[in-house]
Amino acid sequence: MMKVSIIGASGYTGGELLRLLVNHPEVTLDRITSESNAGSFVHMIHPNLRGFNIKFSSIKDSFDSDIIFFCLPHGVSMDYLGEFYDTGVKIIDLGADLRLKSKEVYKSWYGLDHKCPELLEEAVYGIPEIHREKIKKTRLVANPGCIATSIIMALYPLRHLNIDRERIVVDSKIGSSASGDSFNASTHHPERSRAIRCYSPIYHRHTAEVEQETGFKVTMAPHAIEMVRGIFTTTYLFLNQPYDEKEIRGIYREFSEENKFFRVVKQKKGIYRHPDPKILTGSNFFEVGFELDRENRRMIVFSAIDNLMKGAAGAAVQNMNIMYGLEEDMGLKYIGYHPI
Repeated sequence: MMKVSIIGASGYTGGELLRLLVNHPEVTLDRITSESNAGSFVHMIHPNLRGFNIKFSSIKDSFDSDIIFFCLPHGVSMDYLGEFYDTGVKIIDLGADLRLKSKEVYKSWYGLDHKCPELLEEAVYGIPEIHREKIKKTRLVANPGCIATSIIMALYPLRHLNIDRERIVVDSKIGSSASGDSFNASTHHPERSRAIRCYSPIYHRHTAEVEQETGFKVTMAPHAIEMVRGIFTTTYLFLNQPYDEKEIRGIYREFSEENKFFRVVKQKKGIYRHPDPKILTGSNFFEVGFELDRENRRMIVFSAIDNLMKGAAGAAVQNMNIMYGLEEDMGLKYIGYHPI
């Protein structure tokens, strides 16, 4: 059994991670921290966890953990990462502080000097479908951003195609839980309800992750929409030579055969003939579909995830399983809900 702790467990990502870990057959919980809620029962913040006798503790308390999940905001995790890493514990950081490979790139996107730059090269970017072998051998994983996951996993199988790598256009629709549990004018219900609002066009920070992992130049326009959980991403590709549908489908099918959470969705009939985040709610699946415009040498790729699962907590548990040589889907055998 692994002794597992979560640092910063009061937010949506920390709560979702805890939901997965309480029923994981190889996990016992050590510390579940929240500085503002230390001493309180977890279910006071995460009511879906009623019935579990778990209390929040403080990061100042003693730890006896084999692996620690960090669920802190960017700029905060790095205050503690070096100290905990030096103890020999394994770490999965669900924040952004270890995702980029240089302190200069990190500062250009986040406006902060990195406090533990020596860990940037050490950390493995945690998309198992791409870096599985490296994840097996590391003590330090940088869990990817949720929007970045929805783009990278759609593009990565296509990396060997003759695509215009300088002209990738991305439109992502994101549910409100991706904004976290902090309050501001844009997340206030009267302002968010019934709205479709573009934010951080072109300069969204997840752009850096996509370009680092795929080598493609990406222009991104994220949109906040009314749903609570889920990301639906549409990626527009410009092809330098014609391809047929069978060839593209074959590339994605081959990738899906190697990765149990990767599903290809391209049906001729039905309202769910393309990926849809609604029916992925609560699951760790990534779904991808596409349409080819052969005449104009263009392709549209559709991808969908639950931002709190494959985009955060689910991917983190998948990474933990790999680090310990367990089945990748242990504790993750959830299917989505329908209807919801």
